[in-house]
Amino acid sequence: MIPLYAFRDNSCDPRKCTVKRMERSGLIRVLSKISRIPRNTLLLDPTAEQALSPADRTARSITALDCSWEVVEDIPLSSWRRRRALPFLLAANPVNFGRPWRLSSVEALAGTLYILGERDQAALILETAPWGRRFLELNEEPLSLYAEAKDSQEILQIQGFYL
Repeated sequence: MIPLYAFRDNSCDPRKCTVKRMERSGLIRVLSKISRIPRNTLLLDPTAEQALSPADRTARSITALDCSWEVVEDIPLSSWRRRRALPFLLAANPVNFGRPWRLSSVEALAGTLYILGERDQAALILETAPWGRRFLELNEEPLSLYAEAKDSQEILQIQGFYL
């Protein structure tokens, strides 16, 4: 299993927070300071120029940014070598159901794990959300294609079919 981390700024409703659910289940380590994020982690950054791909399978850990988009803009992320953006996926969470790129943290982490070949771990963390299984059903086709891609270039080509 790949260790999972989340930087959390406590800006969301703790009753709906998917990171808090994963933390209660012992599936993720929550960090409250940017400086605590491991430097060798695969950082999920929606502003990253490179797309996540199976070529990133060597990741020692994965870190999600569990904060508002406004906060992300103020975080100095350029110091991390392995910043990756997720390709086109649809949200299954009740707030953004069916909207592309509006994933909750558990969806982003599960999508990442699936693309990296860790399907069992992806399914495990999605069990913490009542609608988690729906995420895999909704994105079954693109996730399967992304998981077979060789690199970011191919991911972008596949993503083009869905835009």
